[in-house]
Amino acid sequence: MAQHFSLAACDVVGFDLDHTLCRYNLPESAPLIYNSFAQYLVKEKGYDKELLTVTPEDWDFCCKGLALDLEDGTFIKLADNGTVLRASRGTKMMTPEALAEAYGKKEWKHFVSDTGVPCHSGKYYFYDNYFDLPGALLCARVVDSLTKNSDQKTFDFWKDIVAGIQHNFKMSAFKENSGLYFPEIKRDPGKYLHSCPESVRKWLRQLKNAGKILLLITSSHSDYCRLLCEYILGKDFEDLFDIVITNALKPGFFSHSPSQRPFRTLKNDEEQEVLPSLDKPGWYSQGNAVHLYELLKKMTGKPEPKVVYFGDSMHSDVFPARHYRNWETVLILEELQGEEAWKPEESEPLEKRGKYEVPKTKLLNTFSKKWGSFFIDSVSRRENSEDSLVYTWSSKRINTYSTIAIPSIEAIAELPLDYKFTRFSSNSSKTAGYYPLVNYTNGLIE
Repeated sequence: MAQHFSLAACDVVGFDLDHTLCRYNLPESAPLIYNSFAQYLVKEKGYDKELLTVTPEDWDFCCKGLALDLEDGTFIKLADNGTVLRASRGTKMMTPEALAEAYGKKEWKHFVSDTGVPCHSGKYYFYDNYFDLPGALLCARVVDSLTKNSDQKTFDFWKDIVAGIQHNFKMSAFKENSGLYFPEIKRDPGKYLHSCPESVRKWLRQLKNAGKILLLITSSHSDYCRLLCEYILGKDFEDLFDIVITNALKPGFFSHSPSQRPFRTLKNDEEQEVLPSLDKPGWYSQGNAVHLYELLKKMTGKPEPKVVYFGDSMHSDVFPARHYRNWETVLILEELQGEEAWKPEESEPLEKRGKYEVPKTKLLNTFSKKWGSFFIDSVSRRENSEDSLVYTWSSKRINTYSTIAIPSIEAIAELPLDYKFTRFSSNSSKTAGYYPLVNYTNGLIE
């Protein structure tokens, strides 16, 4: 595989929407997501009202890459070899002694070593994006509440969390103004959303003018997608994309066969007839990557058009696009611009690195005091020895399934399309594909 990656070499450029093209004001959107679930649990399911009160310190619990054992209410952070680095019962962190007794140095019982990417199941759930993180805090606090006056060992609250998702985010919720989330976003989108800077809009037009086919593939429903895109890109946003696919139900969009997940037409944001194939550009719902790729062949006139897909979720975007479709993948990783834990290395002149500003507002999980760095951690190899640094399972997935990882689209929008990014590969360092280039030191970046 080539050492470098360039957008100029791609025929098709695809984008996820939420937390990729559309960036959220996290200090506002995270409490909204949390409250949408907490209100449901308290009012509809009878959970303790203390769940409704969240302190600023509580948010430190949120960290991407955590797994929740749905049976015993334990959250864990994995090393790249599948062993457990840190764990908590609810929000209460385990001591090193309790951690050693519970997990030792064995692989976590749910770790899947053949792909290194366990999927969500009825036994565990992985938190890998900003939309998920408020739910992690809520679940941890639910465990705290349920164990406050008892020594309860097993739990079945997850069914209530799923019910809360259905209540707030079902397909009809936006239209019906039901739940807490959509009515609030509609009421004041500017409070929760960042509009795309002109540099990004110009970059999208530049890609179109260069003959690239532009895709938007989102699991959001069409009505919510329309609201987001009109706010962040303008009323004419549809002119930027050749194909828009909503309610894509990722990761199944990439992994399922056409018979399992056919495309559907849309009329007034309502799903209509099932399509036996995809014959022309347009706006569609659900679907599958197989039929999409057949259309891309026709549109490009190439037997194997080269596709790159931008997304923020390893589980829903990057892993399935690479693993099932062998697309190039760009991971949007806002941790790369965190002020406390990450600093770009001055390895290239500023004019070549692209211009972007670090947000003045602290991100949710730039660096968690409870969980440490998202990318690296330390373990004690033996008694009376210095701790050794190890890569996390999350960082291993990044350099295994991502072509490159960037803090935002804005970070590369002013680079020339033929800019050559160093890609992640087995022949390079574990940090080669991060842009701007970074180096690890004690869990931080220098």
